[in-house]
Parts: sequence; structure tokens; C-alpha cells
Amino acid sequence: MKRVTSIAMLVVAVSVGMAGTLTLLRENSAQAASTQAVFRIPAPAFQAPEAGKRETAVFAGGCFWGVQGVFQHVRGVSSAVSGYAGGDRGSAKYAVVSRGGTGHAEAVKVTYDPRQVSYGQLLHVFFSVVADPTMLNAQGPDRGTQYRSALFPQSPGQRETAERYIAQLGKAGAWKRPIVTRVEPFKGFYAAEAYHQDYLTLHPDSAYIRRNDLPKVAALKATFPALYRINPVLVSGPGTSSAQDR
Repeated sequence: MKRVTSIAMLVVAVSVGMAGTLTLLRENSAQAASTQAVFRIPAPAFQAPEAGKRETAVFAGGCFWGVQGVFQHVRGVSSAVSGYAGGDRGSAKYAVVSRGGTGHAEAVKVTYDPRQVSYGQLLHVFFSVVADPTMLNAQGPDRGTQYRSALFPQSPGQRETAERYIAQLGKAGAWKRPIVTRVEPFKGFYAAEAYHQDYLTLHPDSAYIRRNDLPKVAALKATFPALYRINPVLVSGPGTSSAQDR
């Protein structure tokens, strides 16, 4: 994905410690919140039963940096990992996926406790603040099938919940354009390279993150205050990753 790095930005000095990084993230999120409008759509009218204490869900909604960053701030989520879904294991590498044509979408595998947050609630978050479901093979500034909006159900119950919710939103007319989010068969999930994990939290001063993804975290806080948590659940824990832009 193309990253816009040449725009003049305020240079912010932060320590490599997680405390300094989270402080900057909160400051940038607050700035984004001042201009982020709350977008409200109806919650799912149907939710298939979830009996377990630990469930997983896979979402694709454009660049996985922002998708991961949002779900890491949702209460009840214990893990959110950036990766690839829709293609085979051999092509699940960023250098290959970014060319298009692999069948993969940049995706995020979310592990959650359905006693605290349901799959339906995660879908509500996804359609409200994560992805524009009317953009075909694109999200924000990114173009290509790897940036499509798609859901990869992990069970028949998730599939039914997703399909019925998309139909519900279509009838509600929440968007002027038709919903193009796809419900696709799950073929496997392959974690992305280490430098992609926790990218929003570790690089909140990135031009791409500030422009495209921090407003999503701010919208989560504004739209779902009961689900929002300040401290994200991270893949790598405290520290920094390789600052390898794409």
C-alpha cells in the first residue's frame, strides 16, 4: 500500500518506552476526536448463540494497521493479529499480497470473550468505524482486491449473523451506495510480518496513521464508550517494531 510520507508534519519526540508511545496515541486520538463525527447505524437485530468463553473472528477492512488498532481497543478482545486471509499459505507474504491477485485480503484475526462482547457487537463496530462497506476493492487511499471489505466467518452462526446484518443494513439505507462487503469462505489465516503488528500504537506519529486510522480509534471511543478501553491489547507487548513503511 502506498504511504504518503512527504507531507509536512509536526515532529513529535517520543521515548521508545510504551508509556511514552501510549501518551502520544492518546493525544493524537484526542485531536482526531475533535473533528470525527459520530456515525450511527442500527445494531444487529439477530445474533446467533455463542456458548464458549473464547471465540475468534476474522475481518478485512482495508489496511490492517487501522483494523487491528481499532479492535485492540475493544473491551472483551484478548488478541487482534494482523495477517492475510482468502488465499493460500504460500502467497501469504506482504511483498506478494501487495501486488494483488493472490486472493488474500489484509485481515485481522480477533480473539474475544463473547460474555463481554458478542460477534454482533464486533460487526457493529466494524461497519460503524472500521470500514466503508460501499467501497469496492478499496478503503481510504488504498486500492486493490487486497484492501476489500470482507468477513470470514468461523462458524455457521457467525455466517448467519453476518449475512443477516448486511441484509438489515441494506434495508435500513444507512449508506447512499450499495453495500459491497463480502462474506467469504474461510480458507485459513496467516499472521503478517512482525513489523506490521501493533503498528498504530507503535507509530502514532506516522502521517498515514494520523490521517486514516487515529480518527477510527477516536470514533470508536465516541460511538461505543461502553466498549472502548484506553490501553490496547498488543501482540508484541512493550517496545518498538521495525519502522518499515510501505
